Amino acid sequence: MARRTRAEMQEHNRARVLAAARQEFAERGFRDAKIDVIAESAELTRGAVYSNFPGKRALFFAVLADLAERAPVGQADGVAPTVRAALGAFARARLARLPLAAEVDGLDRLGADLVSEVLADERTREPYAQLTELTAVLLGLALEGLEPGARRVRVARAALTALHGAGQLAVVAPGFADPFDLAAACAQLADLDLDDTWAPPHLPYVARARPTAGPWTPPAATDALRGAPADLTADGVVAVLGLHRVAAVEEAVRAAPRDATVTAVVVSSEPAELLPLARLVVAELRRDLRAAVPAAAWPRLRVVVDPTGAVAAAAGERAVSDGTEAAVRVAGGRIVARADGRGACHAAASTREP
Repeated sequence: MARRTRAEMQEHNRARVLAAARQEFAERGFRDAKIDVIAESAELTRGAVYSNFPGKRALFFAVLADLAERAPVGQADGVAPTVRAALGAFARARLARLPLAAEVDGLDRLGADLVSEVLADERTREPYAQLTELTAVLLGLALEGLEPGARRVRVARAALTALHGAGQLAVVAPGFADPFDLAAACAQLADLDLDDTWAPPHLPYVARARPTAGPWTPPAATDALRGAPADLTADGVVAVLGLHRVAAVEEAVRAAPRDATVTAVVVSSEPAELLPLARLVVAELRRDLRAAVPAAAWPRLRVVVDPTGAVAAAAGERAVSDGTEAAVRVAGGRIVARADGRGACHAAASTREP
């Protein structure tokens, strides 16, 4: 039997830690779970656990992200439904994972602990808020793909608010809400006039993109929204966004030409701690979106979670933080324009090819 390389051994140990942690968190909940028990169950040292994950919360987020990414998903029918039908199907997919009885089993408990841990630390609250807004943007864009015309982000936000509340009630009062009633209520949101219009950033305060010339040689990457390899060589906009700015990618989508591909590259100053949270939120959206909206209607937006910073570096951003907002315009395999700071997504996307 061939000896494992160092990288293979690290991946093997990481998988063992995740499996042991999943069992420990499911049995005891986040607060009572013990790293020593996880290490013993994985047949590793406590130090080996911490060499893969900086802390218990980072490990918890990674377990949830891994579960969400591996979960089986349904598939929407090939015929595009109405916005109302899609909202109902999206709600049913999300509600199907909630506990409906008084007993909360181990796997249900895993998700039940998420919000309390997000709220426990200021470092996680703002990223989670931005990721939730990104979810609304992505769902809204998918709904717009079904019935082009009006912006649908506010409807998506209203549906997600109702579903989030149902999720919290399912933890403290299982069985209180009828999932069929909730799904019907979410479907009815499609008929509300929420006066949802898109207003670009106030242009006098947004720096213009700078013309530039340089090669665009991105590394291999995965589109977390689709769970598939992302071809980053296509012409379009690549936005490097910290976890305090991820929702700003909508500015690039609204300003870019219709045939341009927009890629959100999500980065963080604490990638091992916080980027698993991004993976979790996007994977959960992907699972529910697949059950509700045919792939042809999905937004022309890709989401790349970039823990090593390799994609950001290819775009010229070698020092990133949770407040990063930078964007480049790519054409013909070259970077032709660059913008930095608030409004960078809009500035780069509204720049036309020379």
